[in-house]
Amino acid sequence: MPEAKFIKNSVHFEEAALERMEAVILSEIRIRELKLEDYETIITLWQSTPGLGVNEADSKENIGIFLSRNNGLSFVAEIGNELVGTILCGHDGRRGFIYHLAVHDKYRRRGIGQKLVEGCLAKLQEAAITKCHLFVFADNSQGMDFWDHIGFHKREDIHIYSKNI
Repeated sequence: MPEAKFIKNSVHFEEAALERMEAVILSEIRIRELKLEDYETIITLWQSTPGLGVNEADSKENIGIFLSRNNGLSFVAEIGNELVGTILCGHDGRRGFIYHLAVHDKYRRRGIGQKLVEGCLAKLQEAAITKCHLFVFADNSQGMDFWDHIGFHKREDIHIYSKNI
């Protein structure tokens, strides 16, 4: 019996230590505006994030144009000198759009993605944008779970049509 009690106490200790570690990580996160100088780091993070599609539209030149048209709406999360998350957000004057959200895999499930989304939504509200849309690949169940968890809902009344031009 003493051995079982030790294991139970050890598990409880590990959970408490993990909670403290997560609180420290959250307190150390710095959210700042995404700059074009971050491009090499963010493109690497996007490319290594399952469920996130990267293509020619994500070139450095195109991201620079996007950021200038949507000034102050996209962010990165840093812990120390390490960029651990990023979100690309913009609007068309009527609706907001989140294009890419990525958090480094070793920092997921610690509230970083939610903090990045909240920053975008606050900036969209400042611009009098009252609705935000995003696209999730149909096979990205982890992404869909995240968006559901933070209050977004899947639209069943809309289909997306695309055409290369």
